[in-house]
Amino acid sequence: MLHSNLPEPQLLKVLLEPLLEDFQYWFTRSRSLLQTEVIPFLNVAEQQALLERVETALNDVIATQSLFRATDGQVGVDTQVLMQWHTLLMECWQVAHHYRLSKSCDS
Repeated sequence: MLHSNLPEPQLLKVLLEPLLEDFQYWFTRSRSLLQTEVIPFLNVAEQQALLERVETALNDVIATQSLFRATDGQVGVDTQVLMQWHTLLMECWQVAHHYRLSKSCDS
């Protein structure tokens, strides 16, 4: 449980650090899927475009994590950026879910 009386830098660390780790994990998984599998309901250009967006977001997350660590948690992330990453992850999760469903129907 979070404590509302934490100083701002500690609150940032408690909230942002695990969130960035989650983004890195899920973007890495999404990248792996898009690099190694043919997604039958996406054409090649759509799959490549999604992969490029994921790679850009992953690089941004990694850079943010580096800055966050280098400044001992003194760097935040604009809420708009977090929402863009979240929206992209939701798109990736939908693609992965639909892909798994299509694979199970093929079996």
